[in-house]
Amino acid sequence: MVRWASSRYVVVIATRPPRIPMTDPAPSPITAAILVIGDEILSGRTKDKNIGTIADYCTAIGIDLRQVRIVPDEASEIVDAVNALRTRYTYLFTTGGIGPTHDDITADCVAAAFGVTIDVDPRAKAMLLERHKPEDLNEARLRMARIPAGADLIANPISKAPGFRIGNVFVMAGVPAIMQAMLDEIGPTLATGARVLSETIEAGNLPEGNYASGLGEIAKAHPGVSIGSYPSMTQQGFANRIVVRGKDSDAVARARVEIADLVAQLKAADGKA
Repeated sequence: MVRWASSRYVVVIATRPPRIPMTDPAPSPITAAILVIGDEILSGRTKDKNIGTIADYCTAIGIDLRQVRIVPDEASEIVDAVNALRTRYTYLFTTGGIGPTHDDITADCVAAAFGVTIDVDPRAKAMLLERHKPEDLNEARLRMARIPAGADLIANPISKAPGFRIGNVFVMAGVPAIMQAMLDEIGPTLATGARVLSETIEAGNLPEGNYASGLGEIAKAHPGVSIGSYPSMTQQGFANRIVVRGKDSDAVARARVEIADLVAQLKAADGKA
């Protein structure tokens, strides 16, 4: 499977903020899942870089990313995962498996999941001809123009081989730079929800065990927000951060004040204020 991760190809990936679509938020929660397809991800040979990009994008536009699944290049696994996730969430984003080699079977599997036929799409073939001479469009390259019946194409400004959308499923490339370009293409078509607000309280080197009980009580008192404690290691030792997330600014602010008070009291008692 060609992933542009070997010595044959060099892809320079520039990290940039997502291009946010300017649409009105939908009244009900918008949810999503990611399906990563590829033996090379599961084996550890290729390190996934797409999950974080899609997660950042979803968070920025108020889409709740609820699940990430990674499956091998096996038809039954892909079909089952597509059907399970597309029926449960508003959107399903897939990455990987739409290249020119025999094990690039994502398009066929998505077609099978929807119960539709798949064949070379004239629109997709025309896109490939923007990059390749007609005599160079061999059978392998034409595999990248095979699109399920009824699908809309997702433009690929980098290498021209398109992704596609069918129903609520967006099928994109596994190469990070190309996936991000495709994500930018589909962004304006996505429904958006209320954006998640986030507040961080620095707990410093105050041990989690000192505030775990109090933090749990605050979490119970504020069911509308998500509260998490995230330790990290620095040169000075542990540095803990408590993050409050939610869509109601007042609820987030109230929880933040209570947590900040808890941390201040514990630091004072511990002589770390």
